[in-house]
Amino acid sequence: MKIKSYYSRTVEDAMAAARHEMGPEAMLVNSRKAPPEVRHLGEYEVVFADGAAAAVPAETATKSPGEGAAVAVVPASDRLSTEVAELKKELEGMRRAITRTAYAPTQWIGVSQDISEAYAALTAAEVPAELAREIVQAAGDRLNGHQPAPGRATQRTDNAAFQRALREEVSSRFTADATLGRGAAQPRIAALVGPPGSGKTTTLVKLAVNYGLAARRPVLLLSMDTHRVAAADQLRSYAAILGVGFQLLETVSSLAQTIEENRGKELIFIDTPGLAHGDMEDSENLAHFLATRGDIDTHLVLPASMKAADLARMVDAFEILRPGHLLFTKLDETGSYGPIFSEAARTGKPLSFFTTGQRIPEDLEAASPERVLDLVLHGGVGRARSAA
Repeated sequence: MKIKSYYSRTVEDAMAAARHEMGPEAMLVNSRKAPPEVRHLGEYEVVFADGAAAAVPAETATKSPGEGAAVAVVPASDRLSTEVAELKKELEGMRRAITRTAYAPTQWIGVSQDISEAYAALTAAEVPAELAREIVQAAGDRLNGHQPAPGRATQRTDNAAFQRALREEVSSRFTADATLGRGAAQPRIAALVGPPGSGKTTTLVKLAVNYGLAARRPVLLLSMDTHRVAAADQLRSYAAILGVGFQLLETVSSLAQTIEENRGKELIFIDTPGLAHGDMEDSENLAHFLATRGDIDTHLVLPASMKAADLARMVDAFEILRPGHLLFTKLDETGSYGPIFSEAARTGKPLSFFTTGQRIPEDLEAASPERVLDLVLHGGVGRARSAA
């Protein structure tokens, strides 16, 4: 039986190519989205077998030696099922081999399967290739307790031990700090900044409920967002529902005065206008205020669904506000969590909170090393933990 995979932009194109080469009797064995490691060959993969096996009659009879009774031969369809099962095993082995060679740098050919698959998993999660390479090499060094020559990797690894070393290495490159406010200063003041549409206002309300009302702490909500239509009305409505104070402020000086007048509160949350990359100059006063106030804990709110390159560009643009934490929203809208880890590793800023949906206050969780490892290494299959 001849088996061959065809790759193309559409399943139909791949099927046409297969039947053109193998003939109209060719049988479709499987079709699927092409794995990331061979996606450059085509968006879809279809596997065809030639029709030779199908030409055998469904059932044949042979004479048993020395007897007159006919013995039924296994139907061709059953034989085909067995062959397809064996074929799938072979294809899986091929996939692993392709993964090791397609993802790994050329000088890594021959390294252990654990190292090459860890590299593939990290890059598939959109961790930058160079960072992924550093991590798996360092994990191999942790496992073996020595530093190999540059460009070389461990040839043999123990899977369980390597996975522990990998988790330790990833964990060593970022921090998680799910706190609000700076030090023991009272009141605890947290400002949320970020691009338009990142979810600052709903995240602020989730934080107010989970870390204010649930702990019976007096809360005050302040809004500096006079740019977006009805933005202040939305937060005012939430404040009325929750029974907490709310004020809309238009200037930095009024913000400073309001903070001084409400020192008796335990938690003060500041909502700010969404700032696009080109709006930073227009927010110079707010940026200077947040950057120079030692008592305000600024969290940069970013959608996890943003492309890695755009995410890095946005983080750098908001550095003018000196945010102390990275807070990621919309984790439910993406399947690639590497950029979350990558930005925390690149900037050294701790991860504070994650939001995983629109529900208030349920879809909020405190960032933790375990959760980040789950997201990056396993695609977030672990159960999210709500702050509540």
